[in-house]
Amino acid sequence: MMQNLSKQSYEKHTASTRDQRMGWWREARFGMFIHYGLYSQLGRNEWAIALENIPIAEYETLAQSFQPKPGAAREWAALAQKAGMKYLVLTTRHHEGFSLWDSQVNPYNSVNYGPKRDLVREFVDACREFGLGIGFYSSLMDWHHPDGWRCAFDTAARARFNKYIRDLNTELLTNYGKIDILWYDVAFPMESWEGWDSLELNKHMRSLQPDLLINDRSHLAEDFGTPEEHLTSSDRDWEACMTFNGISWGYVDGKQAAAYSYNAQRILKMLCTCAKDGGNLLLNIGPTPDGSVPQEAIEPLTTVGNWLKENGQAVYGKLVKSKGWREKPFGGNGVCETTSKGKSVYLWCWIWPDGEMGIGGYLKAPKAVRLLKDGTPLEFEHRGQRILLKNLPKTIPDKQAGVTVIELEFDETPQYLFASYYPQLQFGTDITGGKRL
Repeated sequence: MMQNLSKQSYEKHTASTRDQRMGWWREARFGMFIHYGLYSQLGRNEWAIALENIPIAEYETLAQSFQPKPGAAREWAALAQKAGMKYLVLTTRHHEGFSLWDSQVNPYNSVNYGPKRDLVREFVDACREFGLGIGFYSSLMDWHHPDGWRCAFDTAARARFNKYIRDLNTELLTNYGKIDILWYDVAFPMESWEGWDSLELNKHMRSLQPDLLINDRSHLAEDFGTPEEHLTSSDRDWEACMTFNGISWGYVDGKQAAAYSYNAQRILKMLCTCAKDGGNLLLNIGPTPDGSVPQEAIEPLTTVGNWLKENGQAVYGKLVKSKGWREKPFGGNGVCETTSKGKSVYLWCWIWPDGEMGIGGYLKAPKAVRLLKDGTPLEFEHRGQRILLKNLPKTIPDKQAGVTVIELEFDETPQYLFASYYPQLQFGTDITGGKRL
């Protein structure tokens, strides 16, 4: 039935099922992106073949030396679970054109070369073992396929290449059981969904996997947006994909990359921004040539996972989305930010105050204030529209990452008004006489 739908009808149909399909994803908040392929052996960025103008024949020799160790995918999944991540997305075929599965469509793959193993199968099995959602990254651009550039101006090449892309993704969505996410990337060189035949492509993918989530990179909006290397909220579902070092998605030499890699505090800051603004964080690792997790990622992700075991209530689940700087549902202060859920507001303290701290804008007092990590009650007063936290511990309570979360629990959904520009005014005061000046 879906195959006969127009673009408008197709988008209406996918919208009608979106809440049901995306329920788990909206509560997951945190996922692992994995960029792994032949380029990992070079250690100079996943775009090396293009940026360095490496001849295809020379680049193809990397396929023979590509030797992921057994159990590499299990290592990724184990760390993701330990880090508190809820799903993984693997580059099943990056722009280099090398497939990590036993493809009958693309003989340039990991079963015919190198390890002679189906790495996607190993990835899927590992995700299922650790109870993680399964995402397949699938590049639309392909530097290895002879029609990968001709398709921009040759209609016969376009037809062949679109069929190639469709057949590749059909294999991915039929060979491994239920898959949760199809993550397209780089719809180039064609510049429209019509050029890629994305409507028919995605209809077919959804016919194979009715619960599938699809991102926005095939020139159709689909289920969620994908800001890259920036945390920019949207009125729709969104997922910020971020490198671990701000330099490269694929593996780069660990000794140098470590200097740029994110620590646990930076990861938590990104996670808080995504969570409070209704998005997810998809944080990338670029495994080493043999598939090992890069050393510089292990400690920060382990620390984040330990922190989430104590404070995950402030991250996971049906959080209230911020509406922007003028209409934040619940505010913190200059050294704290908030997420919120139900009748609770979670105050993320980036800087621990010396003894006391106030937060303004709350019309009613909370019924309880406590440390989220262990429920330790904290003293407070409610003065006017200000909650004053008193006699706070002298040292930072959080021993994992130095980021303490305070839970403010109310009897009902908190009443809050952002009034920081004119704090001397009482709530409800109309300083413009009802007119915008």
